[in-house]
Order: sequence, then C-alpha cells, then structure tokens
Amino acid sequence: MLRTLFTIALRNLFTRRKRSFLTIIGIFIGITAVVALISLGKGMEEAILGQFERMGSDVITVIALSGGAATPMASLISPTPLTDKDAKLIESINGVERVSRWALMPDAVFIDGERVDTFVTGVDPENIDLLIGETKWKIIAGRNLEKGDKYRAIMGYDFYSGFGVPKLEIYDKIVIRGHEFRVVGFIEKVGNRQDDRSIIIPLDTMREMYGMEDRLSLIYIKVMDGYDVDEVAERIREELRDKRNEKEGHETFQVSTAKELLEIVGRVLAIVQAVLVGIAAISLLVGGVGIMNTMYTSTLERTKDIGIMKAVGARKRDILLIFLFESGLLGLLGGVIGVIAGLFLAKVVEIGAAAYYGFELIKASYNPFLIGGALLFSFFVGAIAGFIPAKNAAELDPVEALRYE
Repeated sequence: MLRTLFTIALRNLFTRRKRSFLTIIGIFIGITAVVALISLGKGMEEAILGQFERMGSDVITVIALSGGAATPMASLISPTPLTDKDAKLIESINGVERVSRWALMPDAVFIDGERVDTFVTGVDPENIDLLIGETKWKIIAGRNLEKGDKYRAIMGYDFYSGFGVPKLEIYDKIVIRGHEFRVVGFIEKVGNRQDDRSIIIPLDTMREMYGMEDRLSLIYIKVMDGYDVDEVAERIREELRDKRNEKEGHETFQVSTAKELLEIVGRVLAIVQAVLVGIAAISLLVGGVGIMNTMYTSTLERTKDIGIMKAVGARKRDILLIFLFESGLLGLLGGVIGVIAGLFLAKVVEIGAAAYYGFELIKASYNPFLIGGALLFSFFVGAIAGFIPAKNAAELDPVEALRYE
C-alpha cells in the first residue's frame, strides 16, 4: 500500500515539476536555516564545554565588577578593583590550595618594527601552571615563565605558526612599551584570536611598565583535593564581603566556578538559538502555506480523476491518503535538500571563521537525531499543510466530480 502511494505521489509531483520545485523552496529554506543554526549552536556549545574542561572543575575565578560588567578590562578599571590584599585573603581561606594573580591590558607589540595589536597578560611566574601546564594550556616550544624572570615573554600560538602575524622563534626579541623582551615559550593553539595572539609576561614587570600599582584583573584559585568547590566559592564570597563591608546581593566582585560559568553560557546560547530558530520557523510556515496552495490547485485540476477513482471503487480514505502522501512528500523532498544545504552551510561557516578570524569555537555538530528530526518534521509540515485540501478531495461527490470541466 505504502509503495503504491509513494509511486502515485512521486508521479504526480514529477508531472508538475516546476510547481513542485517552487513549492519545495519554502520548506527547503526553512529546514536549511534550522539545521545550520542548530548544528552551529550545538557545535559551539560542545567547543565551549571543552574549553571549560581544560580550565578544570577545581578552579574558581574572582573578578571585580565595573558598572555591572564582569570582564578582565572592566575589573582592572573598576572603582573597587581586586588587589594583592584580596589575593592574600583568599589564599588564607580553608580549602584553597593556590592562588594565581592575573592582569590583562590591550596594547601593541613591535616585532622588527612591525606593530601587532594584542593583549598583554601579566601573571605570577610561580603559579602560572594553574592555567598553563600539563593539564591546561600546554607549552609546545620553549619553557614557562619562572621565578626571577623579568623581560621574558610567552607568546600565543599565532606567533609560533605565523598566522596573520610575524613568525617568531625562541629567544627572538619583541618590544612592548619601549621595553625589549625575549621570547622563552609558545602556548598551544586555543582556538580564539585573543588567546592565540596573547603575550604573557611576569606580573611585576607589567606593573612597572603600566604603573598599575597592586591592581588585578583576575584571581584564579585552585581548590584542594577533597573540598567541595561550591562551598569554597561561597566561603570566598563571605570573606570578601566582610573585607569590603558589602551586603549579599550588592557585591562589587563576582566569584564563579567553571560549572556556574558553563550554565550561564549554556543559557545564553539556548536563548540565542531559540530566537534564531524561531525566525527560521517563519520560513517553514510560508513553505507550509505554499504546499497548501499547491494541493488546492492540484485538487481542482484532478477533480475529474478523483471522480473516476471513486467510480471504480476508491474509498474516501484512499483519496485522502494519496493527497496527504503527496503533500508530505513535497515537505520531505524540501527537507532532504534543506538538511544537505544546512549541514554544508554550517561547515562553510566553521571553515570560514577558522580561516578568516582564527576562531575555532564555531563548530558544526552533525547529530543524527537532528537530521532525522528535521526530515520527519518537514514531512509532517507537508502532510499537515495538505490535510485540508486532501480532505476536500476525499469529500468530493463522484457524480459531480465526473461532470467537472
């Protein structure tokens, strides 16, 4: 029965090729948009999850707020910035193993006279392995910063590969704010331009260069084994509130665990994805209206054929299924083309972002459930859109249908 319905529906669609193609376009555009957006959204979520896994589940970050913004630059210029005193207080809290102080400043580096705009990051050489070590970002050439280093620098991956910037070697010279630094190491590829073009120098050297006194952009905390990360984070909040004489809910700082940051990113991505998919769904609605219009036209054109089928014994159910299957097939064909185009478009965006921006957090995720769901959805959109025309065809009086011209 299904094979017969498929054959009849396919024959009818090919008989009206141009009309069928124009009808399919509405579904195809909607499915393309939905598949591409969901694929990229899921891929980005997986890539960001990987970044947080690299950070480690036992790491807590503290940042100062400035006008409600929680970024390293905002933290540095905050009216109530983080300082070395905050870092020492956190270090004394039960459950804290180590603390790493960080400062971040946008600036330019000069390499053989060529200017490269980038970010200069100052860190504790003693605790740099909280984020740059065997289990975090890896040194792929040279060494880490060490205690006693002054005018030494670790470079991001782009300087190692020469991607869009001058290629450097170990012990090459760079100039920052008129000071000459020697390159001692390179970090592995992270996947975003800011990190892959960053320059890391000793914190004390950075403070001398920029006159930053004891201000900090970030404080990274490693929690001792056996301690609950959320409980330690809450203790840090309490101690900093007491030190700053601040009430709960009115803090001038933000304490975040990897889990909390991941939940925030997940919520933001979900909202953005829902909005974009909602916009794409409008195209599916237009496609459904197109299918309904086509099926109404097809019903009128084949009124006499319907009368003949009923005269030779076809039941209402048979007529209904023929037209439903035909409209569903229109949706399914649009879905097949849309899925292929959507996956292709997502891959093009991924490759384009990596090539042009050096940004590898945009990934295309090929989920079989997404593909199967898109195909089923497109079939049902077609079938639902064609239900009323199909019902009208099934209800036609055979005598009146035979007399129709």
